[in-house]
Amino acid sequence: MTLSRLALLISAVVLVVLLGLGGGFVWFIRSAFREADLPATADGIVALTGGADRVETALRLLAEHRANWLLLSGIGGGAELTDLARRGGLDPAPLAAHVTLGRQARTTHGNALETAAWAHAHDIHALIVVTAFYHMPRAMTELQRELPGVLLYEDPVLLPAAGTTAHSIPVRLMFSEYSKYLLALFGVSAVIPVRDQEMWDRVRAG
Repeated sequence: MTLSRLALLISAVVLVVLLGLGGGFVWFIRSAFREADLPATADGIVALTGGADRVETALRLLAEHRANWLLLSGIGGGAELTDLARRGGLDPAPLAAHVTLGRQARTTHGNALETAAWAHAHDIHALIVVTAFYHMPRAMTELQRELPGVLLYEDPVLLPAAGTTAHSIPVRLMFSEYSKYLLALFGVSAVIPVRDQEMWDRVRAG
């Protein structure tokens, strides 16, 4: 193969890859802005914490009796249900027996591991997933991998001041999350931090 043909082949491969990434990015944005399609009731709700309104949205769903159980995955060590509920204008007392504060997860993959352990313990077969709209594709990828027999329903949360269209969201935010989604899609998150793996090992052992 001559040098010019090799250069042409490399250029063609690079072009195909770029077109694939560009098309994937368009799909990612459309997927992120997909509207919620929730069942009347489910067995459980999980909120992957770390962003605005995720906890409040999940607690409101629980208060509306959309499910019997709620996991707040990745809650910081100092956060308590009383403060979290009152921040959302809810009475914590009737919710307390139905809420688990998951404090082990530190990554989205860790959220999926924590959710899988909790779902198994509570016999969850249908689960409403609450997280930020831009985080939802990656979260669903991780959760589907760990919960193959569970029906997952998306309830994406928009940024408080973001509006409701892709034009109002910073491109850098979306592309950053798209890159992380690709890493999750291709299993790179399987090389997880030791702290998450130790948590999962403890759950399985006990």
